[in-house]
Amino acid sequence: MTTDHRTNVINGLINLAAFLEANPTLPVSYGDISVRYFPRQDTDAAAFAEIDQIAAQLGTEVTANATSREHYSTMRTFGPVAYEAVAIPAASMARYRAESSYRDCVEPD
Repeated sequence: MTTDHRTNVINGLINLAAFLEANPTLPVSYGDISVRYFPRQDTDAAAFAEIDQIAAQLGTEVTANATSREHYSTMRTFGPVAYEAVAIPAASMARYRAESSYRDCVEPD
């Protein structure tokens, strides 16, 4: 991630918050709002290590499910807004792609 991109994301969030504050009649989401980060690493181990580093910075725990099918993640909430970092194991992504490859192949009567 470049410094410019990071700066643009931060400025965009600040500008959105200021805009919503200045326009109190605009509706906002009733659900939670998340900013998600997905590591771009070559191996599961490297991606998990990056999530571990992010969790340390956030002061949060890592959620790691028992099987390789699940995501490895951490999250910190700020009221209804959350910052979440998620690593998707290669096996889980491969399974998802395989299952998705059948999408639109079957047409119900």
